[in-house]
Amino acid sequence: MKNEDVSMELLRVLVGFDTTSYKSNLGLIEFIQSYLTKYGIKSTLVHDESGKKANLYATIGRTDIGGVMLSGHTDVVPVKGQNWDTDPFCLTEVDDKLYGRGSADMKGFIALVLSRVPAMISTELNKPIHLAFSYDEEIGCVGVKRLLDLMEHQPVKPHCCIIGEPTSMEVVIGHKGKCSRRVQVRGHACHSGQAPFGVNAVDYAAELIVYIRQLAREKAKNGPFDKDYEVPYTTLHTGTVNGGTALNIVPNLCQFDFEIRHLYEEDPQYLLDKIKSYARDNLQVEMNSISAETGIDFETLATYPGLLTDPSSEFVFYIKQLLDNDAHSKVIFGTEGGLFQQRLGIPTLVCGPGSIDQAHKPNEYLSLEQLKKGGQFLDSLITSLTD
Repeated sequence: MKNEDVSMELLRVLVGFDTTSYKSNLGLIEFIQSYLTKYGIKSTLVHDESGKKANLYATIGRTDIGGVMLSGHTDVVPVKGQNWDTDPFCLTEVDDKLYGRGSADMKGFIALVLSRVPAMISTELNKPIHLAFSYDEEIGCVGVKRLLDLMEHQPVKPHCCIIGEPTSMEVVIGHKGKCSRRVQVRGHACHSGQAPFGVNAVDYAAELIVYIRQLAREKAKNGPFDKDYEVPYTTLHTGTVNGGTALNIVPNLCQFDFEIRHLYEEDPQYLLDKIKSYARDNLQVEMNSISAETGIDFETLATYPGLLTDPSSEFVFYIKQLLDNDAHSKVIFGTEGGLFQQRLGIPTLVCGPGSIDQAHKPNEYLSLEQLKKGGQFLDSLITSLTD
């Protein structure tokens, strides 16, 4: 059986597991663990608190030196509300494209890695290959943090990491960091005919949202800027707003979520501090003058750092040689790479088959051409580790 056929069959199996982030990924993880066991490869599972999700970590080859880590997440985004032409959890080939949720983001890469396991064990690797597959990446790089807790205490860590997010097999050296927050504005309800006696939670939430928008305008105007990005500055964005029960009731609660996607060099904390200070010193003071029970609370949803790898480093040069492509770029989407770099000090880049243009959409697909290119890259990587 050709490698491409093996890759497609493995991808078919992986797509068949509905690993939407709010569901368990254990079926898929146990399949991978069983697959590796068949080739004599031991793996470690790191579960979440519920025991219904897990990361997987395995080493192929020597354990006394570092090597190359191949990393990917096993969860996918929801399909609810999307109009698919095919069953999203049944891989379907049409016109040299493989349709299915996660085919590009990023089960295609995981399938390619697993398809090359026989080659990895049949050659004498002079440096090991580590496999790291995580859960809950799509909701803010949450699950991999438990895996990092394990890896921090290992005597030998990988020398470098390749995250196989869809980059059309181009080298990506950087992305922005992200922090997202949920804000609850607690007002004081009353009849709308007595509106001045109440505290309108929706109104005060709107004022804070407008302030966040003002900060976004300031960043767009004043920077700092990084021209390597499609959007070359730090952005602030409010995504959801919920509040109120009836038009004739002054609402006592409003909730909204906002995020900051920041340049690697920028610390988003100063923006968060400005937002919290405005809420505390301007809005809440006014709210409390009417009712002491009112307030504004902030809850952390997700935080992960940006990624930036020196484009002149030996690692980047090495991967570019394997790809026979001297180009590199930065991307708008986030990955677990910043965490590997920050927590473990592992040089990391992003390079995988498929395009982010297809990710998170109905009719997500991975082209056969990209599947082939991804496989060729892994073949070159394995060969380079046996020289």
